Amino acid sequence: MGSGKTRIGRRVARALGVRFIDTDKVIAAEHGAITGIFETYGEAHFRALERQAVADALGESAVVSLGGGAVLDAESQHLLERHTVIELTVAADAVLARMNTSKRPLLKDGTDAWQRIYDERRPIYTRLATVSFDTSARPISRIADEITAWATQ
Repeated sequence: MGSGKTRIGRRVARALGVRFIDTDKVIAAEHGAITGIFETYGEAHFRALERQAVADALGESAVVSLGGGAVLDAESQHLLERHTVIELTVAADAVLARMNTSKRPLLKDGTDAWQRIYDERRPIYTRLATVSFDTSARPISRIADEITAWATQ
């Protein structure tokens, strides 16, 4: 959460001449606001919707931005193992300055939750990642250029 996935993903997709798909935006467009899905149906329901959105997106030639929790699903992990996965890391102080926690249902209890969530998910991110880029301090445009250069080498 807060690593710049969407902004960087859009730039990389544009540079590569492919479609950009943000699975959170797909879910919101089809089912309503993610905070509403969490409040009304719970996290398990959201994760099921997310699993399908991930599977659909990975079936296309596109740059795909996944919600940070998408990797919690074993099926999604299995799908990701067959694709190039770029991990975007970010330091806690940088991400907390960027985020609006009111739009993050998993952070409704405060920003300290970000570090706990990140620490829990980090081993999965690391295992699935083909390559990793830190987004803490450098301009988004520079990071996107580096990813594009890496992807086209």
